[in-house]
Order: sequence, then C-alpha cells, then structure tokens
Amino acid sequence: MTLTGLAQRVHYSKAQLSKVERGLKRPSRQLALLCDTELAAEGELAALVPACPSETEETAEADGDEEVWLMQLSSEGQSWFRPLSRRQAVATGAASLAGLSIGLPAVSANVEDTTLAGTFRALFDQYRKLGQATGPGLLLPVLIAQTHALQELSKNAGAQTRQELLRLASRYAEYVGWLVQESGDEQGALWWTRRAVDLAEAGGDHHLTAYALVRRADVTLYRDDSEQTIGLARQAQKGDAPPRIRGLAAQREAQGHALAGDHRSCMRSLERARALLERQADDSGAPVIGSTNLPDSAEMVRGWCLYDLGRPRAAAQVLEAQLAQVPEHAVRVRVRFGVRRALAHAADGEIDHACELTRELLPSFTTIGSATVATDLRALARLLSRHSRNRSVRALAPELGTALRTATHG
Repeated sequence: MTLTGLAQRVHYSKAQLSKVERGLKRPSRQLALLCDTELAAEGELAALVPACPSETEETAEADGDEEVWLMQLSSEGQSWFRPLSRRQAVATGAASLAGLSIGLPAVSANVEDTTLAGTFRALFDQYRKLGQATGPGLLLPVLIAQTHALQELSKNAGAQTRQELLRLASRYAEYVGWLVQESGDEQGALWWTRRAVDLAEAGGDHHLTAYALVRRADVTLYRDDSEQTIGLARQAQKGDAPPRIRGLAAQREAQGHALAGDHRSCMRSLERARALLERQADDSGAPVIGSTNLPDSAEMVRGWCLYDLGRPRAAAQVLEAQLAQVPEHAVRVRVRFGVRRALAHAADGEIDHACELTRELLPSFTTIGSATVATDLRALARLLSRHSRNRSVRALAPELGTALRTATHG
C-alpha cells in the first residue's frame, strides 16, 4: 500500500503520515488505531503508543504549538476558518495582516477556578440547544472561538482546572466537527474530530478516541459504505470505552448492517446498543456525547434501519411513535427523522401523506441547513418523481426543488 493510499483510508494527510513514518512526529493513539484497522495489525500498532503521554507532550499537543487558526467574518454573514502551521502563516503573510490585536486571555498561573469551567459548560448547553434550531454557519464562528479560548485558558490554569478546560474544549471541538459535517464538509468534520481527540487526551480523557471512530462511521454511513461503517463501529466497541460510547457504536453498526441488507445482524446490534445505553451512568457533569433529544435512541434508530432493510411500513410506524415524543425545540432532530418518516411512507405507496409530511418539514429544513438531511430529501425527491402524475407530487415539486437547491448552494 502506498502512503497516499493509506492517507486516503485513515483520512490523515500524506505529509503528516510521512512525518510519523520517519519518526519526526509522535503518532496519536487514534492514528495508531486507524492504521491497525487498515493494515490488519490486530492491535500491535496501538500497543506501541504510550497510554499516558508525559505532561510536556500533552501540553505541546493541546497548545497547538505548530498551528495558527485563521478565521474571517464578513459583513454579509459569510465566514471561513483555516488552520495553518506557523511557517505557513509567515509565508503567506498572515502574521502581518491588519486587524485587531485581542491579546491573550488573562488567567493567573496555576489558578484552580471551577467557576470558569462551569460558565463555559453552561454556555455549551445553550449552544447545543441553539444548534437544534439554526444553521451551522451561525454557530460555527463562535464555537471555534470558544474552543480556542478554552485551549489558551488551560495553559496557565492549575492542574485540575487545566484538565477540566481541555476536556470541555474537546467537547466543543467534537460539536464543531458535527456541525461542519452538517454543513457538507466531511474532511473538515474529520479534522475537527481529530482535534477533539487530541484535546481530550491532553485533558486525561482517553475515551474520545473510540467516539471518533463512531463519528467516522457516521461519515461512511452517509456515503452508503456499509463495510466501512460496520468495521469502524466494531472497532469503537473494543476496549474500555464507557457504555454510552459503545452503545452509540453498536447503533452505528446496526445502520451499517441495514445498508448491507442483513436484518438479523442489524437487530442483534440494536439489542446490544439498547443494553449498553441502559447502563450508561455519567456523574462527571461533562456534556453528554451524542444526541440528548431522542426519547429512545435505539428504537428511533430501529425505525431508521427498517427503511434501509426494505420494510418501509414498519419503519414509518416506529418513527411515527418516536417523533411524537421528541420535544418541540429539537427542530433538527424532528426534521432529520421526519424526512425519513416521509421517505418510508412514500416507499410504502402513501404518496399523498408523504407529500403532506414533507411540505410541513421544508421551512424547518431550510432553516437548519443540514447536508445530511438533504441526502434523504434527495432520495425522497427521486422516489416521488416516479409518481409525477400525482396531484400532490406536482404541487410539492416547486417547493421541494427550491429547498434542495438551497441545500446545494447554501
């Protein structure tokens, strides 16, 4: 296998892999696990990575010593973010760009301040709630800035506060990655997921590596790659990750089996997911990983899977019952599973009802701007196009077409 081939499989740059190969850069445990999977090394590569890096190494990794973050906000509402090495920043003149010098966050050395972490934690909950009802572009700039602020504040905080801040920064970064995926940038989403793992490791949380594999499986799921989805999800269930992470991984594995048409393996994975999620117990006060707005996560995913397994009527019934329990403020969740419910009804021949459900969802779909939901909406449009003579389909077509064009060009 070429270095380029491996880079494409593990979603790391060829340049970064080259540095690891030549011994110029210490590999993260996540990279070792990914290479273990792709090279069938059966854990030997991961075993070579020290379980607990030294404090000096952690600080260098978390502080991003070789990296500069550039972000631009325009008066028209558009923004962009780009990470650069310090060498690149100097070479492109970024270091001398005109602008406001904000300076460094002021925190006394070795201060233990629980109020600081608590405030950022409370803000995070509000950002997640806001993310249910707005598009990613509105939240991403502020979330990126908060991630950077937490990283910088951790440098001069006391040991305990430093770990709390870095762990919280990892949750911010993971959420940024999810929103970036929602905006349609898969590579950017994977970059932020790796950043989240690095921050978590530096903060003493060694479990986010497993969840990163779940996030990667989420990307391959939307590519309709059942084999990769199953493989990544199974890898995430190994080791001592908390029950919630393993439960979410089992759910993703079930979705992979559904894509492959394997009903028995799908249902078996869902039962395992349900058992693991019922065992979840987290009194750390840290943000909950994954969605907090699903009444019964395993059951909702069962409805999702039943459609892929060619059982649209059963899928519609399950999704109908679960959506009735989703809170009104969880707009993104209601749209995500609502579109799949409409898709199930359409596949079951209930064209008029599917069109009615879709029309109700389109305004919210446009508001949240979800690239992943757009995948199902495009599938629904293709299915409805087979019934072009239907009056409801003809009436819905202009609105549906406008919504999809907005999703493509937004």
